[in-house]
Amino acid sequence: MSFRIQPTAPARPNRCQLFGPGSRPAIFEKMAKSDADVINLDLEDSVAPSDKDSARQNIIAAISDLDWGNKLLSVRINGLDTPYWYRDVVDLLEQAGERLDQIMIPKVGCASDVYAVDALVTAIETAKGRNKKISFEVIIESAAGIAHVEEIAASSPRLQAMSLGAADFAASMGMQTTGIGGTQENYYMLQDGAKHWSDPWHWAQAAIVAACRTHGVLPVDGPFGDFSDDEGFRAQARRSATLGMVGKWAIHPKQVVIANEVFTPSEAAVAEAREILAAMEEAKAKGEGATVYKGRLVDIASIKQAEVVVRQSEMIAAR
Repeated sequence: MSFRIQPTAPARPNRCQLFGPGSRPAIFEKMAKSDADVINLDLEDSVAPSDKDSARQNIIAAISDLDWGNKLLSVRINGLDTPYWYRDVVDLLEQAGERLDQIMIPKVGCASDVYAVDALVTAIETAKGRNKKISFEVIIESAAGIAHVEEIAASSPRLQAMSLGAADFAASMGMQTTGIGGTQENYYMLQDGAKHWSDPWHWAQAAIVAACRTHGVLPVDGPFGDFSDDEGFRAQARRSATLGMVGKWAIHPKQVVIANEVFTPSEAAVAEAREILAAMEEAKAKGEGATVYKGRLVDIASIKQAEVVVRQSEMIAAR
């Protein structure tokens, strides 16, 4: 392993990020009472241009007026290629209370995009004497974003999470699909005349996970568009979790339950992780670097894997 230690990602539950448009304040209270770990109030794609100003004011009022509990509260601003984003940042930080935790930056294509928002946020925080420093989440949803994913992951100490935005990513890549996540009808292999569908998002997710884990950022899977397909959502979430992602977006309240189910370590998995840690402690006491657990070899790498499972369980239980 490199002598440069891989930094630890932020210790926060991030199993599900529930989205809601800022133009629909009637749903904010339901979002606040949901079981999502993260709330994303949206100013970007789900809000019509004519509603941008009113949506911003709706969100500013709700940040202070509603009880968000111990959820991480995030606002997705508009893209840097629009005339709206700077006013999003200025008004949020100058008018909203300290309850705001995070700004989500969409369509990030390079580290300079993050730097631009960081510079503006830092100036406002300093000018206004804000005590809590705003964190960032970025969305990779373009060919440029995936090409520069590692420099983006290292772009700012504010950066805590990174998501894949499948729809805009597919459009930027010229992919022949209108689906948002999930398997695609024409993305298959043939074996003995039978079709086997693979995951067209796999490589991009793996690139995001690698960049995030290198720089101590949480990798998150984005939306699954067909909210009538519970099993499709569950399958996508399980693939993402297997790859190392920590959570998934929900664009409908019923997806929250499935995301929490998939990204919460099972009781059996937590129990096994604790047993592995105990077995390794016994091995260390004997001066051994490895031991056998249930017929398989476990070593220092096994400790790291087990510690991740236990830490996730403890964070979730603390909520």
